[in-house]
Amino acid sequence: MSKPIVVGITGGSGSGKTLFMRELLARLPQATLHSMDNYYVEIDKQPKDEKGVENFDTPNSIDQAIFVEDLKKLINGETIEVQEYTYNKNRGNTKRIKIESKPIILVEGIFVLYIAGIRDLLDLKLYIQAPDYLMMKRRIIRDAQERGYDLEDVLYRYEHHVTPAYKTYIEPSKAYADLIIPNHESFDPALNVIATFLNE
Repeated sequence: MSKPIVVGITGGSGSGKTLFMRELLARLPQATLHSMDNYYVEIDKQPKDEKGVENFDTPNSIDQAIFVEDLKKLINGETIEVQEYTYNKNRGNTKRIKIESKPIILVEGIFVLYIAGIRDLLDLKLYIQAPDYLMMKRRIIRDAQERGYDLEDVLYRYEHHVTPAYKTYIEPSKAYADLIIPNHESFDPALNVIATFLNE
């Protein structure tokens, strides 16, 4: 197999990058996913703020070395196994996921353009952009439904973790993007173009 095409997908928390990735993956049968979500360090090793609250929105919350090592394996045609990550829990009872190398590798996560060791391995860099109010709304809904956080906790994290991380790491990394995809209402036009390009 020739070298895979490696596509990085990033954006602020709640920008719609994960939904974009899922829609793109569904249109690319020859693609596989390498998600940063499965590389958070254990919750008891997560960075904490001055109030002792775990901060999942810093580059140090990710096991960067292992993520890069596994991405290189996929690029070299190897199959990897990762431990599924579940927020607020240690990994002991979570399942292992087998990821096979394919001609297209989608790399998704909030720091994929910020971390140089990841960015340098990408052939196409996509940045999903959405207004702040929409990102906040989506984050509140997601954290309540998927992670069990109450509104007060979500708002605290958004103010003290999410927003500073977005301004410090994520938004500046937009400068490295090959394409910036607006997601104010719909990203379907961009999705169609990119899926057609990659399929060809």
